[in-house]
Amino acid sequence: MTFLTLEEQTEKLKKEGNDLFIQKPTFLRGVASVDQLPTTNVAEFAFAGRSNVGKSSLINAVTGVRGLARASNTPGRTQELNFFDANNQFFIVDLPGYGYAAAPEKMVQAWTRLIHDYLRGRVQLKRVFLLIDSRHGLKEVDVKIMKMLDAAAVSYQIILTKIDKISKAQCEKVFAETVEKAKLHVAAYPEILVTSSEKNIGIEAVRAQFVKVLKGI
Repeated sequence: MTFLTLEEQTEKLKKEGNDLFIQKPTFLRGVASVDQLPTTNVAEFAFAGRSNVGKSSLINAVTGVRGLARASNTPGRTQELNFFDANNQFFIVDLPGYGYAAAPEKMVQAWTRLIHDYLRGRVQLKRVFLLIDSRHGLKEVDVKIMKMLDAAAVSYQIILTKIDKISKAQCEKVFAETVEKAKLHVAAYPEILVTSSEKNIGIEAVRAQFVKVLKGI
């Protein structure tokens, strides 16, 4: 039996993560209500976050497909769950951005209901990546979503985005604060990731999480 060092294990996971996306994911469908959800048993990985958190950019960076997830110039415009098929190995689900104050109340309620209905009892949903803008840290609306995920018993992992926009000291501060706050939530995965889609920081680490979840490690 060959034993790998922690560094070797990490590099192996990153390579396997990169290999997952050699065949590029493609758009499958937009879902506006739960009765439109795919009926397959393929594992699903969802990306959630406030409007303008950099969700589309991160999905594009992770998949290596420029323009796969389309960012709107109007925050809060996306109203559907967008499914992307990764060669039928797994699906990536782009959840509507939340927390955009200028959106009409009825629209906000519709988004909330759709997201809640999707999260509740979706057995094939293996991990939600909850994106937090590192410039702002966890906001009240983020905590509200975390509580929703806790109640739904859905495993979620926080990813700090846009770390290239802040100093190293600021990054360390928001990271430490986020770690402490995440400990208060039962469904939060303990490992928090830091990323920059623009500078390609942390992208391989995100891909490695797909491998870990699919392998159950």
